[in-house]
Amino acid sequence: AKIGMDAIGSAVSAAAGAMVNLGKEALNAYADYEQLVGGVETLFGAQGMELEDYAQSVGKSVDAARGEYDKLIEAQNKVFDNASQAFKTAGLSQNEYMETVTSFSAALISSLGGDTAKAAEVADLAIVDMADNANKMGSTMESIQTAYQGFAKQNYTMLDNLKLGYGGTKTEMERLLADAQAISGIEYNIDSYADVVNAIHVIQTQMGITGTTAKEASETISGSLAMLGAAWDNLTVGIADDTQDFDKLMSDFTESFLTAAGNILPRIGTIIGGMANLISSMGGFVVDAAANLISYLPDFIDAGKNLINAVVSGLSENAPKIAETAMQAALQLVSAFFEIIPNLSTLGQSLISTLDKTIKNSVKQIFDLTGLIPEIVDSAADLILQLADSLTDGVKIFADIGTKIFVSLADSLGLLLPS
Repeated sequence: AKIGMDAIGSAVSAAAGAMVNLGKEALNAYADYEQLVGGVETLFGAQGMELEDYAQSVGKSVDAARGEYDKLIEAQNKVFDNASQAFKTAGLSQNEYMETVTSFSAALISSLGGDTAKAAEVADLAIVDMADNANKMGSTMESIQTAYQGFAKQNYTMLDNLKLGYGGTKTEMERLLADAQAISGIEYNIDSYADVVNAIHVIQTQMGITGTTAKEASETISGSLAMLGAAWDNLTVGIADDTQDFDKLMSDFTESFLTAAGNILPRIGTIIGGMANLISSMGGFVVDAAANLISYLPDFIDAGKNLINAVVSGLSENAPKIAETAMQAALQLVSAFFEIIPNLSTLGQSLISTLDKTIKNSVKQIFDLTGLIPEIVDSAADLILQLADSLTDGVKIFADIGTKIFVSLADSLGLLLPS
């Protein structure tokens, strides 16, 4: 029971920790969502104002401002709708979609004469094109977003990030617009950001890039996993935002999960079957390999015998030469030794002669020192007398100290003994 309760306690703790982390994730996602919604409302909508407040801000009556206000609200809602579907169309969460769209929409709206509804449509076209390009051409989404942000500022140095066959210059962008015009029959103006976005869309459609993200989201493992991740991000925002359609967010996540599972599980089954085939085939492979190796065994044995026979035969044939060579080497060593002996004798004699001279000189020096013996004896006698005096004084001191210690002990014992 104790072990069971411990297991339940651990599971509850883990679940509680996971819920806390999910709560933090939801709070952070919603905080970003609030900021991004404000940006969309500012660019495409009525800056979050009600009709009456908007009418007052533009200096019009409510009735006069109603049509303009409705168009703005329709445009911002269009962006929100596109953001909610971006998990399928662009592999992006709604936060990622809104972050991207607000990064270039000011220039887009300006190029369309303030038509926010049209800008919402072209912005969605641009973002889907970005995702399609990333999926098809292998560029990172960040590099493509940076390129589009540069186009909004009439900076074309990153046009080659799209890998469409055009370099990063204004001249190359003009060539792209001319190619798009030849395909669509529509004239594009490089000073209009909307025209640049539409022209890129024409080129990508011509190259078969358009629509690849949505297709991969439904048919490929990587695409469906990207869709699933984006749907989960949307769901975490919905956890913290009671104004969103939570049932739809849950449905989107479930749909994405089933799509990803539908792409992954069959492949797992194929992998397991392939592994079974590999294991089964390995048995035959080992047998075949062993049989083939055994077939070479007689050749290996013959080759080994031939090698040993060749070595033995070679040694037998060359034995006289080997013996003769060894004898010559021995004779040369002996001859060299006898040549060295006279030199060794000379060296010995020289060493003995030198040693004899050294001993004679040393003896003379020793006898020269004998004259100092009386002085050495006198010094030694003085030293011995001083040492004796020191010892005598020391004995007296130690005797006095010993007497005092003995008296003290006697007094102490007298106090301790009963009277």
